[in-house]
Amino acid sequence: MSNVSPSGPPMAASPLTRAVLEIDEYASGLGWDKPARLFALVDTAKLRAQAPNLVSTADDAPVSGLTPIEQEEIPRNKPLDKFLGTIAWPDSVAGCALTVERLMLPPSAETSVPEGLSDKELAQWVAAHPDRQEVRMTVAVLRGGARESAIRLREKDSATEVLTGPDLVPGLAEALAATFA
Repeated sequence: MSNVSPSGPPMAASPLTRAVLEIDEYASGLGWDKPARLFALVDTAKLRAQAPNLVSTADDAPVSGLTPIEQEEIPRNKPLDKFLGTIAWPDSVAGCALTVERLMLPPSAETSVPEGLSDKELAQWVAAHPDRQEVRMTVAVLRGGARESAIRLREKDSATEVLTGPDLVPGLAEALAATFA
């Protein structure tokens, strides 16, 4: 079953899944080879009540759900884990999401990874591996602990090919959850 309705927007059961798919679609529209992007997730109904001009929806559109708000650009000269360690969200932020592109290898390649490589050498080895895949990962977490992820392969760059699930990128989800600690 497709994640896209006939008219285009993503269909999903939970507000968090809808937010992740909305961010994935936004990032897809920007193209590939882009820097990581960070989003605050805010309660749409609260946002509409506090700033009605910021939320544009049809009069009969539901106001429940989460609205992603893109944050300032992530510094390129700072490792992502170090950057995430500097974030503190105000109480008005219900969750956060990050979209980032990476190279990924299939599980079958794990046994062939040479030992003792530095991070830079490992990145070069992965980049040269014939089975590597370019992926865009969008991961979101809520203050209460809920998580959701979307993974889009560059070679299957279509909204109908996006894989979703709460545990697809657990390390990144943990790092994002730590921004609420």
